[in-house]
Amino acid sequence: MRIIRYSLGQLQTNCYFLIKDGYSLIIDPTDEAAFILEELQRRNLKLLGLLATHGHFDHLMAVGEIQKSINVFLYINYKDLFLLKRMEETADYFLGYKPMVLPIKKIKNLAIKNQLKIKNFQFKIIFTPGHTPGGVCFYFENEKILFSGDTVFKDGIGRYDFSYSCKNDLKDSLKKILSLPKDTLIYPGHGEEIRVGEIKFEI
Repeated sequence: MRIIRYSLGQLQTNCYFLIKDGYSLIIDPTDEAAFILEELQRRNLKLLGLLATHGHFDHLMAVGEIQKSINVFLYINYKDLFLLKRMEETADYFLGYKPMVLPIKKIKNLAIKNQLKIKNFQFKIIFTPGHTPGGVCFYFENEKILFSGDTVFKDGIGRYDFSYSCKNDLKDSLKKILSLPKDTLIYPGHGEEIRVGEIKFEI
């Protein structure tokens, strides 16, 4: 499996292309749909789905526009659906302007099972609430790779000062990540990669 990372948008959110045999999954498509659609076409990739680590606007504003061009599902934990409904107002608050966000039409709930297979991609879903109620990580056990969203970064953990966040949940989520093999490579929602064994900080 090949992984390509793009840091996109004003908040430099990481968007990941997972590529295998001409097919692609995208984790957190951020807010630059035109760029993503061009990259898919340029690389001649067939998009199989969009995976959301959580519901924050900087990770998902491009979804509606991508779905307008390609008939794919957004896979997200339903506990974060309330954040999708707030995307425009939240973006306005953090960015200082209200973007035009196209409606997200096709959604599948990640809470149904803890393992998912989409075509030739197979991975585990680790539920990691705390930063948001529906936060998840995607764990590719054979490749020893984890996509952590905003649960954990190279230098710390996600914010837990939002009204819907929970410090204790985030602490438990970090314990789940620390229980993985030490050489597991973590791809976070912002910034550079880190291995599980390199995590030294605590909440």
